[in-house]
Amino acid sequence: MDPKLTEISQLFERFKAATVRNEFETCTRFLSQLKVLLTEYKSLPPLFQNTPNAIRELTIARDIYEHAVVLAVKMEDQDAFERDFFQLKPYYTDARGRLPPSAQEYPILGLNLLRLLVQNRIAEFHTELELLSPSALDNPCIQHAVELEQSFMEGAYHRVLSARQSVPDATYVYFMDLLAKTVRDEIAGCSEKAYDCLSSSDARQMLLFSSDQELLEYVREVPAK
Repeated sequence: MDPKLTEISQLFERFKAATVRNEFETCTRFLSQLKVLLTEYKSLPPLFQNTPNAIRELTIARDIYEHAVVLAVKMEDQDAFERDFFQLKPYYTDARGRLPPSAQEYPILGLNLLRLLVQNRIAEFHTELELLSPSALDNPCIQHAVELEQSFMEGAYHRVLSARQSVPDATYVYFMDLLAKTVRDEIAGCSEKAYDCLSSSDARQMLLFSSDQELLEYVREVPAK
C-alpha cells in the first residue's frame, strides 16, 4: 500500500477508536489531521483525477467524511454536520459510478433531511428530495424523514412525537429530540390559548410524556413570561 494511504488508514483507526470512547477533543484533532492529509490527493473532489490508487483514496475519504458526520451528531454540533455533509455529498453524487455503494449513504441522507426539517428549512428539504433516485425514496431512512415532514406540516404532532420510538438509525435520536422539543413548544403554546387550566395528567397525555417527572422537567425549562 502507498505509504501515505497507510498513514491515513492508521490515523483513521485511531480516530474511530476515539469516537467510540467519546473522546471528542481527540476526535476533532485527528479529524483535522485527516482532512489535511486528504488534500494531497488529486483523485478526490473536485479534481477526480484517475490516479493509480484513486478508488482506494476515494473510498477511505468517503469513510472519513461519513464518520465525521456521525461525530458531529454525537457532539450535537449542527454547523459541523453541515460542513462535513457537504464535503461528503460529492462522494454520493459525482463519484457514484466509480465506487461501490456505501451502507451509510441512505442513513446519512435521511439524517440530513431530518436536520433540515429541525431547522425549518423546508424549501431545501424538498430540493434535496428531488435530487434523490426512486430507489432512495423507497429506503426506510428517507421515508422516515418524508413522513415526519408530512406529519409536521399537517399539524399531526402526536405522530411526530411517536416517531422517535421507531427511528431507522440510532444517530437520528439527537435530531428527533430537537424536533420533539419544537413540537411540544407548539402544542404548549396552543394549549395555553385554548385552556384556562389543564390537569397534569391531561398535559402529560397531550405532550406525550411518559411520566409526571418528564412533564415537570419540561415545564421548568420553559422560559418564564
